[in-house]
Amino acid sequence: MATWPALFAGCLAVLAVGAAAATPAPRRVVSLNPCLDGILLEVADPGQIAALSHYSRDPAQSAIAVAARRYPFTWGSAEDVVALRPDLVLTSGMGAMALTGVLPRLRIRQESFTVPATVEESLAQIRRIATLVGHPDRGKALAMRIQAALAAAAPRPGEPRLGALIYEYHGLASGPGTLVDALMRQAGFDNLAAAYGLKRTGDVPLEMLVAHPPQVLLAGRLAPGEPVWADRVLSHPALAALSPRMRRETFPETLMFCGGPSIIPAVAALARAREDARMGRSR
Repeated sequence: MATWPALFAGCLAVLAVGAAAATPAPRRVVSLNPCLDGILLEVADPGQIAALSHYSRDPAQSAIAVAARRYPFTWGSAEDVVALRPDLVLTSGMGAMALTGVLPRLRIRQESFTVPATVEESLAQIRRIATLVGHPDRGKALAMRIQAALAAAAPRPGEPRLGALIYEYHGLASGPGTLVDALMRQAGFDNLAAAYGLKRTGDVPLEMLVAHPPQVLLAGRLAPGEPVWADRVLSHPALAALSPRMRRETFPETLMFCGGPSIIPAVAALARAREDARMGRSR
């Protein structure tokens, strides 16, 4: 027979579930972060999206630029956001500091997110945002699609792993404890950033590349004829003799910045790069 404390706890749980179910889904959601933008596009109704961040419209930095242009955007100022009359604002990092004191006074709900360092953290963000906008089933479906993409990108049993380094935007490389590192490992690469002294994200000097080149250098390409930082490094005469020992493979710049749904094309691109490097193919 159940005790009174147990019955009381059970009643509280039922009431909490009922209250959550009775909470209406937000009708006007504003996102101030491009990575949150990508998730919101996947899990919210189009009519719920009051505005996305202006970053998502930039094709040089965003994997969702085409879709983002169908929606209003915000520069993220307090005046700009309040004028949109949101009932939910998604924020991340330093960009929301000007709003932290304003939104509570106006009784506008604000939900803050950090930068995910693992796939699990990224999936948790997806589920949380989907629940916030009233569509938890869409969050679960997107998480399943990402998990399927990760499984498909994994190397076959016994396939040798390749030592690699990714040059990101402005020549930065991501080390251990980052989402980029997790995706590289899932796709069959050993991230060599730590071997160059990186603990998180930072620069790798040209001299280190010359002295200890990776098997594969993954670097983006923004658009035909538009050089990126890694292109300038690789054109240096000191690296010309490394071509037999170090392969250059393309990893699109726009897939280097976010988790969420971007994980799907990111791990697919990494898997293609791994296979091309193994087979000696060029794209």
